[in-house]
Amino acid sequence: MEPIPPSGLYYPNKFALITLDAFEQVMGKNGLNAILNLAHLTHLIDNYPPDNLNKEFDFAYYTAVNVALEEMYGPRGGRGLALRAGRALFADALRNFGALAGVGDLAFKVLPLPAKLRIGIPAMARIFSQVSDQRTTVQELDNEILYTIHKCPVCWGRAGSDKPVCFIATGLLQEGLKWVSGGSEFRVNESRCIAMGDEVCEFVIQKTPIR
Repeated sequence: MEPIPPSGLYYPNKFALITLDAFEQVMGKNGLNAILNLAHLTHLIDNYPPDNLNKEFDFAYYTAVNVALEEMYGPRGGRGLALRAGRALFADALRNFGALAGVGDLAFKVLPLPAKLRIGIPAMARIFSQVSDQRTTVQELDNEILYTIHKCPVCWGRAGSDKPVCFIATGLLQEGLKWVSGGSEFRVNESRCIAMGDEVCEFVIQKTPIR
């Protein structure tokens, strides 16, 4: 694969660290090292980002790992690994984070599900706007919620894809919805993707849980 040019947009080190740790758990250290080699990120081998919120991990690095996953494991295998890493990123990094800290409180737990979604999903979006250069907006419709990423770290610099590719973001949303709702699973589909030539990456969340 070709190197992806730097974006000048950044994720906090902590989010990148947890993502890399999640991949290492899933595919082993040698597997992750092979991915980092393929992604032209050899400087990260045995040298993960520090555990802090400094915005120093370029979106291009995040995208390069995503592309390398697809190249090494195929679209289906890469998708499964990315979904798992996205879920781990939420579970390890975001569930006790600022805007979501109150989600575990009893007062929140007794709210009806529509209210939990109305409060919890924008809270998730705000975290990224506050601590990274990812800009996210949320719009509520009758039966769906649109979660839109305007500057996406998962597909930065990608073009020509015939399908959405931001599975790390999908996994993160799935796990976030499970946490916010108190254990339900929701259908999340990426309907628009910058890698396909769209202006934004848009995720359609069905309000009615699958289970």
